[in-house]
Amino acid sequence: MTQKELDKLQEKALAQLKSGESLFGKDGAFAPMLKSFIESALQAEMEAHLDDEQRKGGNKRNGKGRKTIKSSAGAFEIDTPQDRQSNFDPQLIKKRETVLADSLSGKIIGL
Repeated sequence: MTQKELDKLQEKALAQLKSGESLFGKDGAFAPMLKSFIESALQAEMEAHLDDEQRKGGNKRNGKGRKTIKSSAGAFEIDTPQDRQSNFDPQLIKKRETVLADSLSGKIIGL
């Protein structure tokens, strides 16, 4: 997400707050921000996974997969990084997991 897109989301969030609309749900401003945070965290996990030893062994990034995540903020699609040897197992949102737990969602909101 670019800085320009982030600024637009912040403006949308402020407008929704001022008008009394909810930030959560289908048209809420929070879901895109949560999506951006999760994708950044998954990228950081991939960087940690692909250390020098992994790269020397021929393992490197191999595109992205898409998955729909359901959360208290609404449903949204994320891009999940993949590696060539398919041994990257993200901890934030595990493989085949599609529901973001309310407790995790609450922790992210608290940040």
